[in-house]
Amino acid sequence: MKITDLIKGEETAFSFEILPPLKGAGMGKLRETIDRLRDFNPRYINITTHHSIPVYRDAGGGLLQRAMLRKRPGTVAVAAALQQAYGIPMVPHILCSGYSKEETEYVLIDLQYLGITNLLLLRGDGAREYEQANPGVQSYHHTTELQQQVNRYNEGYFVDGTRINDPGEPFSYGVACYPEKHEEAPNMSTDLHWFAEKVRLGAEYGVTQMFYDNDKYFRFVDDCRQAGIEVPIIPGIKPLVKLKQLTSLPRIFHMDLPEAFTHEALKCKTDEEMRRVGIEWCVQQCRGLMRRGVPSIHFYTTGASDAVAEVARQIY
Repeated sequence: MKITDLIKGEETAFSFEILPPLKGAGMGKLRETIDRLRDFNPRYINITTHHSIPVYRDAGGGLLQRAMLRKRPGTVAVAAALQQAYGIPMVPHILCSGYSKEETEYVLIDLQYLGITNLLLLRGDGAREYEQANPGVQSYHHTTELQQQVNRYNEGYFVDGTRINDPGEPFSYGVACYPEKHEEAPNMSTDLHWFAEKVRLGAEYGVTQMFYDNDKYFRFVDDCRQAGIEVPIIPGIKPLVKLKQLTSLPRIFHMDLPEAFTHEALKCKTDEEMRRVGIEWCVQQCRGLMRRGVPSIHFYTTGASDAVAEVARQIY
């Protein structure tokens, strides 16, 4: 089933995002996260994808040797293993940065063989930095270009223009959207224009960057509707659980923390105190979203799966 079908209903659906394990780490902790959250009836689970990054190793003689390392490989295999084990639809991320057209095509072929046809198409974190560090890699620069390849595949054509004898079940996909605008967008109007273009090209829903101010989400949804964007806009939520996140999350994800939240958070002296405040805020935030009838809430679990479980226990 498509994600848009899975989140239909009177109740707000639950879903979450996980990371593939670090290279050589095994899937034990990943399964623990899913086991912890499966009782809340997740309609689907997103699995992130990570391109290679440059690392520098000691080559002796005071020299460093540059190599490319993918710290979290295996998104396709992890998605297939977990979907088979749990019977929950998996939604792998497909990135622009770090992947050629041919590599993307091979991923699509493998996923179709495995019966995984829901995708989240993204430009990818650090896309500009990756392109600057790897000028020889012919990656897409924008999600809209990646969409066009997936659309063409759905129509029955490989990237070289040859026909696919058996196209199989078509892929459906969502894209990211930004209640507080993408970091590289000059303004919200430009950001809305590109979100609308992604929808025009076939995106069936949007998942927001994490946010902590519901008013900004509702304002964003209103602006989208006025711009003719009618697809579901799923709020992406993450409980703040560590003191350092008060400064790191706004810097990394280019969003603001509400004054009411920071007023309480700044009283915290330990991570445990911050965790309690963060969970309480997240619960109230989610209840506010549910009162307004959001179709689904999507949780980012990295470093916070226990907190997500506590939030889910209180709201579902």
